[in-house]
Amino acid sequence: MRYLMTALGFAFFASQASALGLSDLSNADTSKGLKEALIQGADKAVSQLGSVDGFLKNPQVKIPLPESLQKAEKAMRMFGMGKQADELVLKMNRAAEAAVPEAKTLLVNSVKQMSVQDAKDILTGGEDAATQYFRKTTSGPMANKFLPIVKKATENVDLAQQYNKFAEMGNKYGLVKKDQANLEQYVTQKTLDGVYLMMAEEEKAIRKDPMGQASNLLKKVFGAVK
Repeated sequence: MRYLMTALGFAFFASQASALGLSDLSNADTSKGLKEALIQGADKAVSQLGSVDGFLKNPQVKIPLPESLQKAEKAMRMFGMGKQADELVLKMNRAAEAAVPEAKTLLVNSVKQMSVQDAKDILTGGEDAATQYFRKTTSGPMANKFLPIVKKATENVDLAQQYNKFAEMGNKYGLVKKDQANLEQYVTQKTLDGVYLMMAEEEKAIRKDPMGQASNLLKKVFGAVK
């Protein structure tokens, strides 16, 4: 993920440099440099999260049981249902890992369709400006891609089906939150959240240390900044 927002960090430095501001860079170079770096970064991000244990072994994005099941988990284990709970956590996270590769094409297309103004807004925006751009342009299509994969991964898990029956009824009586009333929808949203969380974390880190993360690509594009 460290390569994902290299462009942003170095460009942020460029915008603050006294010798050369963002306005002194050509629109073509500004847009081209950012797009190339973000496309490379999208590939790295998808590869990391879409690998085995990309979600399960990463505490920042690991998908836990829905809250209502977490409250019942202790009792479940007392009655010998710990194995089922563990299986569901495993299946949810494996579903996320299987779904993430579908994000690559959407992320790349979003970058390719980025306007010059979008690029400048990202370069001079807040510490998660690029992440918010991706969330705005890809969250809907990405959810549509993820959901069928999540459904397939959890359809044979008994506890998942039992949960859906309970949660649907619980939601009607205000006992289960709307965003947790369906397990597949819950996992899909958590997968999206995981993707954007990792993007935001890296973007924030690189903005704080732009020179330390400058790549050869960006040094070439912004070669005038010394």
